[in-house]
Amino acid sequence: MTLHLANNRNGFPAGMTWVTSVDDREDNTGIAFGVCRMKAGETAEQVAEGETAWLLMTGAASLSVGNVTKEWTRGSIFDESPKCIHVPGGTTVRLRAEKDTEFTVYRTANTKKFEPKFYETVANEHRGKGQVGDTCLRFVRTIFDRSNSDPNAELVLGEVITMPGRWSSYPPHHHAQPEIYHYRFTAPQGYGLAENGPQVFRVKQYDTVKIFDGNDHAQTAAPGYGMYYAWVIRHLPDNPYGIPDFTEEHKWVMEKNAVFWFPEELKDGK
Repeated sequence: MTLHLANNRNGFPAGMTWVTSVDDREDNTGIAFGVCRMKAGETAEQVAEGETAWLLMTGAASLSVGNVTKEWTRGSIFDESPKCIHVPGGTTVRLRAEKDTEFTVYRTANTKKFEPKFYETVANEHRGKGQVGDTCLRFVRTIFDRSNSDPNAELVLGEVITMPGRWSSYPPHHHAQPEIYHYRFTAPQGYGLAENGPQVFRVKQYDTVKIFDGNDHAQTAAPGYGMYYAWVIRHLPDNPYGIPDFTEEHKWVMEKNAVFWFPEELKDGK
């Protein structure tokens, strides 16, 4: 099955591991996704083969583009804000790991030019707060989209933190633009359920899922386990990603003071 990629559950080796490519033979999103792991003291110089973003997951590293260098650290993808560099094709990016470090890497075959940009301050949006008893409260961190990236960029990148036992990407929604989710959990045995149109996948540590046009993709985390997923979307020609379409029959949960059933004996702590 090429929609649910689960070949890396034992973890990623040192170096660069590509999970998808920009020209996958099956279920092609047009997005290359991979994981780069570097040992402390290791350096790398990479020339971006198309529009590319490096997202720091954990570790400490310096990143340089031209005469600009940033020193970044991140100890937890669950509790700390993301840091990311986003560059056009042909840009040379220099990396040095001060400690063992992991990046996720996102690429598409975009030849248009724009200025490289470092993203270091990302809002931690408490989306779903107050809806249906906070059962779909999650943290959404949109790193870049059309509101803060160059119009020539074709990628949108962000993170979602799903609370244990709760839902995210809810109410169910869909959009025309292809998307990839990549998962991590607060414990290695953690898991969640990922809707992908009519299919539901049991996702675990290091899994990746491809999402296509019109497929609703609500998610839920098993109780006891926080679920992280990085999400990357590719704009389509003359059809950039914006606000997704929420499935009509479930939109009511977004209404203020929406009425829903809950056992009387459990209300108000009784």
